[in-house]
Order: sequence, then structure tokens, then C-alpha cells
Amino acid sequence: MVVGIFSPGSMGSGLGWALRDGGARVITTLQGRSPRTAGLANKAGLEPVPTVDDMMREAAVVLVVTPPGAALDAAASLAAAADRTGTRPLIADLNAIAPSTVDAMVAVLAVAGLDLVDGSVSGPPPTLRPGARVYLSGPRANEVAALPWRHVEPIVLARPLGRASALKMSTASVYKGLNGLLTQALRAAAHYGVLDEVLADLRANGLDHVGGVAPGATKAHRYVPEMREIAVAQQAAGLSPSLFQAFAEVYADIARTPLAEGDPESTDRTLSPAEIVRRLTSTAQS
Repeated sequence: MVVGIFSPGSMGSGLGWALRDGGARVITTLQGRSPRTAGLANKAGLEPVPTVDDMMREAAVVLVVTPPGAALDAAASLAAAADRTGTRPLIADLNAIAPSTVDAMVAVLAVAGLDLVDGSVSGPPPTLRPGARVYLSGPRANEVAALPWRHVEPIVLARPLGRASALKMSTASVYKGLNGLLTQALRAAAHYGVLDEVLADLRANGLDHVGGVAPGATKAHRYVPEMREIAVAQQAAGLSPSLFQAFAEVYADIARTPLAEGDPESTDRTLSPAEIVRRLTSTAQS
């Protein structure tokens, strides 16, 4: 079994490692990617091929793990490669996108005769902590679930296509919404000089999750389009999109702060709450 990884960032490389450890040959292309991405792919033991076309020629399944805002561009790139090479691997999109974006991807890929499995991931990359859940939906979801996964749990949801993304939009709204809410609360508490008291009260109620604020800040720029996807999904469910449109603004502001500099791998997890808040001072305001 040959599996391709389109966009081998932290999660993509981690999933590739999990499949490679299960016995699959896992390939990727680093064309146009950053040195950090190349380092992650190399550490995970992924086999580089020169181009997307080369990956499409060899892979039976291609997993797409891009930032949410790049999902449609990824679909277009894969469709173009399929036309150039005459190959038709199964595409599994594992991005944090709204069901309506899944529908748009289906339309883009269908022009090239490519089938899509809708997927989403809950939990950190298995290279950081084993146990992530990979949710899958659509007529061919069982084919992706049957890959030689190790260190992750594939879960097939009943049809139709889009249910895996709907699940992700709901869970991410809680996980990342709470992280954004906590970050905003700590910044306000520091402004009013009550940070220690706020932390003590949260701790007394089991809500002191400050340790996740710094790693989340380094990914804030990626969370902005994800918050917008959640807003779209909630609006399609007949709910107000305003809440997660506002969270998109919160994460956009966090992304401009010194705490957001660097990458998740280099995050200093020993920072005190006071130092975290100090580094959350927006550069736009300083």
C-alpha cells in the first residue's frame, strides 16, 4: 500500500508516521514547502518524491491535511495533477472545514474523476501523543479506515459525505473556542490587575488550562480560517455565525502578538501565566 500525504506539516507528518509504522509506504512532496515542513516529514520517515504529479502516480490514497483556508486550492492542485498524469487515487480530506466546503471540494475533484472521502482529526499528531481519532464519512470511507493505521483510531461515520467535517466543526468550536475564551479572559484580567485572583478562581473550578494558551498562540494564524469555517457551518445549521466570526477576530489578534512567534515545536511550556499574558500584548498596540 502506498499512501501520499499532501501537506506534510505537523499533523500530516504525524499521520504519515502512523501509517508507515503500520507497514505502508508513505510518500510526500516537499515542492514549495518550508524547511520546517521538510524537517517534520524527514523526522516522520516520509519518502519524498519530486512533485505532486509523482505522488499522484504512485499513491493509491492521498491524505490532504492543509490549513482550512487552503483546502479548495489543494483540491484544485490534485485535480490538475490527475488530469496531467491520468491517475485517479482516492482523496481523503482531513481538514477542519465546513460541510459546505466539502461539497465544493467534491465538485472540484469530480471534474478530474476523483472520489473524495470526508475526514477530520480529533487530538494531537500521534508523533506527539498517540490516540488521535480519525473520523471518516462518505461511500468509500471504509477504504481509508482499512489503511494500516497505528497509534490512531479510525472511526467510520454513517453516510452521507460531510458528517466527519460536521463533527469537527462542533468539537473544534468547543476546544478552540474555550482556548480563545480563556486567552481573552486572561488578557482582560491582567489589564485590570486581577490575574492571580482570576487564575485562583478558575483553578478552584477545574478550569485552569493556561498551559494550552502558548502552544495555541503559535497556531493562531491557522485558527482564523477554521473559526470562519465553523461560523459558516453554524449558519448553515440555522444558528448565528457571529460568535465564531468574533473568535476569528480574537485569533487574528493573538497571531499578531509576540507569543505567536515561532512554531508549536519550540513553544516554551514553562512560561508563567504573567509572562504568557505579557507576551500576549499585541504588537499592533505596542
